[in-house]
Amino acid sequence: MSATITWLGHATIRLVLPDERVILIDPWLTDNPVCPDNLKKPSRCDMIFLTHGHTDHVGDVKALIERFDPPVIGNFELCNVLEKQIGKGRYSGMNTGGTQTIEGVRVSLTQAFHSSGVDSPDGPIYAGMPNGVVVSIDGLASVYHAGDTDVFGDMRLIAQLFEPKVCILPIGGYYTMGAKGAAMAAEMLQPSAIIPIHYRTFPVLAQSADAFRAELPSNLKERVIAADVGQEVAWTAMGASAR
Repeated sequence: MSATITWLGHATIRLVLPDERVILIDPWLTDNPVCPDNLKKPSRCDMIFLTHGHTDHVGDVKALIERFDPPVIGNFELCNVLEKQIGKGRYSGMNTGGTQTIEGVRVSLTQAFHSSGVDSPDGPIYAGMPNGVVVSIDGLASVYHAGDTDVFGDMRLIAQLFEPKVCILPIGGYYTMGAKGAAMAAEMLQPSAIIPIHYRTFPVLAQSADAFRAELPSNLKERVIAADVGQEVAWTAMGASAR
């Protein structure tokens, strides 16, 4: 089986490995207004990677733990909060700059410029720093999911440290960087494939990737894969390509 990357709406990404294992990044499915109904209840989940604690990024963690009991990897404080709230699960908390290997998958946390809190009846609970996630697997291009973030100059360091060939970037504005900021991020990262996310979900967000593509220099425009929600993208050693 070939490896694939699928945008499930908002910031949720599904990675399917060549051995059919499934990684979900920031799973928000059930209440995600743009996730297709047939994808709201996945048939498999082997790992969960989290960028931060907002509901639109962790909303289905509890349900997925109850169905599949996958390891959950994210910021140390975020994992602690979720473990206390959910009362079950296998958590492997880490922190910005750290890398760990889970069942042959290397995952690293980078910085991100955002906020992070987990909802509770008494208000948000501090959940550590927000992060980006880099996923590295032998034989496949490294994937950088930037999380919810503004553009920042140290994305050049992420490019140098991890050399991600696939960059998954928020472009919607309002809660994250918009078209111009995301284009600047892409210029610093210089990936072979760019998958835009965190747009079209709500009226305040950008409704297409057109403005983002327009801000890119000509050599990067053709690298944008503005996939439809639920559309599988082929993931290879060289990067990614639309099917």
